[in-house]
Amino acid sequence: MSSIDPARLSAFIASRICHDLVSPISSVTNALDLMDEPGDHEMKAQAESLLHEGAEKAAARIQFLRYAFGSIGLNSGAADIHEAKKITEAFVRSHRPSVDWDIRADHLSFSHVRLMMNLVMLGTDALPRGGVVNVRVRNEAGGLTMVLTCKGDRAKLKPDVAAAITGDEPSEGWRPETIQPYFARMICDGLDGELTGSQGEDQVIFMATGIRAEG
Repeated sequence: MSSIDPARLSAFIASRICHDLVSPISSVTNALDLMDEPGDHEMKAQAESLLHEGAEKAAARIQFLRYAFGSIGLNSGAADIHEAKKITEAFVRSHRPSVDWDIRADHLSFSHVRLMMNLVMLGTDALPRGGVVNVRVRNEAGGLTMVLTCKGDRAKLKPDVAAAITGDEPSEGWRPETIQPYFARMICDGLDGELTGSQGEDQVIFMATGIRAEG
């Protein structure tokens, strides 16, 4: 696995977070501008709807990103899986796909959930035209297994993302777009697991296997 300077890693992660927040925050700004403009009642109603939608999406993404990238995912002990699912569902709703759960595990730590959330981010990015991200979690003899099957029109595992998942620097170097798959790999490695990604017909599968039971 290639290494990256910690300062560059944090800068790229910060850029990735900003990228996820630009769209909803821009919607809020545009809505506020519209509300300041003279106009009829219908235009004001559209601006108010845009304002609420942008604020809701921004809040959902901030809450999710605090968990996926921030210190919440570093807490010890068992995570509240119901809360994690609720946060993840709100994040996915702010993008095009939907999420479907199939979790059968006695215990998920905060680190496990952090990894799961980062895999969901991979799944969301792999479905630019929407689709369904199925999250399957099982306790198996070799450790915890997470499998995300991402089905949708033109589902795509980009070559630079595939390289980052293996821990190799993409041919064009690290960028905010590819640092998140690398970060997911780092989390998986920290849990003694193995992360892979594969392309199928209208689907992409991300699989984390052999994850340490106690995160």
